[in-house]
Amino acid sequence: MKRTTDILRTAMQSLVNGGRGLVCLLLIALTMMVACEREPELHLHRGGSVNFKFPLINIELETYWNYEFDYGITYNWETEWYYGWDAIDAEVFGHIGYTEPTTFNLRRYFTGDKAYAPHTQVQAFTIEGHSFQGEFDWGFWDLLIWNDIHTLDGVQSLNFDETTSLDYVTAYTNQTMVPSRYQAPRYTRSFFEPEALFSVYSQAIEVNENLDGFEFDPERNLWIKRLDMMLEPVTYIYLTQVILHNNHNKITGVDGSANLSGMARTMNLNTQTAGSDAITVHYNVRLKNNCDMEGESVDIVGGRLMTFGMCNIDPNRIGRSETVNDNYHHYMDVTMQFNNGIDSTFVFDVTSQVRKKYKGGVLTVELDMDTIPVPSRSGGSAFDAIVKDYEDGGTHEFEM
Repeated sequence: MKRTTDILRTAMQSLVNGGRGLVCLLLIALTMMVACEREPELHLHRGGSVNFKFPLINIELETYWNYEFDYGITYNWETEWYYGWDAIDAEVFGHIGYTEPTTFNLRRYFTGDKAYAPHTQVQAFTIEGHSFQGEFDWGFWDLLIWNDIHTLDGVQSLNFDETTSLDYVTAYTNQTMVPSRYQAPRYTRSFFEPEALFSVYSQAIEVNENLDGFEFDPERNLWIKRLDMMLEPVTYIYLTQVILHNNHNKITGVDGSANLSGMARTMNLNTQTAGSDAITVHYNVRLKNNCDMEGESVDIVGGRLMTFGMCNIDPNRIGRSETVNDNYHHYMDVTMQFNNGIDSTFVFDVTSQVRKKYKGGVLTVELDMDTIPVPSRSGGSAFDAIVKDYEDGGTHEFEM
């Protein structure tokens, strides 16, 4: 994702000239999000409502998945994504990448004359649009901002814990009814995938009587303070594809259910660091026939899922020369149906791919269906096929 600097603009105007100290009017403009104050009451510039336009973060996948794995080699996901994305995919799974949010949440924490102090109170705001204006006392402020969630059906999976501590907000989802069998030690069921979530947090923003760090805007007759704040994703998109070579109608369908294991259960919006609990994330897939893969006609089971990423890491802060490892293996399981009506669950080890693509990307496994016999057991899953990561090469054995 191309990072253009998120800007917090605060425009300050003196309201009180004595007594307990000056109260300031700030305008905060955000590169992708804003908020609006209800308590204390919103105060606008005397000339009327102030609206700022500002550049948006580029949320295209090719600019966010800007990996350079080895010696400057740039990752181009489109060259390895053969499943495509048609109108049915968009209807079933939604947009393939991130979409720009329009509603935002702001949490303001006043720490008085002490920077980086623990939070003792919070002021909550919600706003439509890209500007914020409100009163600020002299002293230090911390600001946390994240996008509000809107879904087509009005039902969202994301929940937010703001009561455990005033010093951070935790995002999480709940469990589904789908069993979880791999690399989710504390949980017997998989979890819903979260919606797209972005956050930014800045501490020790000083508003002082000397106007240090402020500049005057004569056109608006306002003092403006610019803060570098980058709104970044804290949920990460994976595009998965199981490529079936030489299928010849051996696999005829899927039940639409798939899972990716070893992912984080929670996300700290302040630190942008994923939690330590590993879970399995449930998502949907569909089968496409006759896809073009470099001149070969293949069938592909593809899908898209959103996760909080790997446990205990902040993908936005990992240097490109670093090696990402965790304590979990990552398995992708997909249930497919053979032409005799028997369904089977295939389980693929995609650990090396997830660790390499630590902030999302394409996860690919390939099966030569000429090497896989049609199961004969009736009812339920005929077998679990534990398939090594396709990048590891070698011969795969399947126990029937």
